[in-house]
Amino acid sequence: MSLPNPDSGIDGIVLRDGRALLVYNHSTTERTPLNLGLSQDGKNWHIALTLEENAGEFSYPAIVQSSDEMVHIVYTWNRTRIKHTIIDPKEIG
Repeated sequence: MSLPNPDSGIDGIVLRDGRALLVYNHSTTERTPLNLGLSQDGKNWHIALTLEENAGEFSYPAIVQSSDEMVHIVYTWNRTRIKHTIIDPKEIG
């Protein structure tokens, strides 16, 4: 799958289990939706989760994996608020 992007920020990590995650806008023109892409090899990707799909601008994502293995994602909504989401990587597939 190709990864479209409307010329907006992205962020990615390689999990401790070796999978790669990427937070990005799966669009060529809008900063919505905001998705979490998953790859086993860093080349072939699929959408693992849709983090946001409602109207609005979701941008400037950051992603980390904490010492307890959880995945933390932060991003802005309409450049006025910051959202923090925690995901168990065992539930990403």
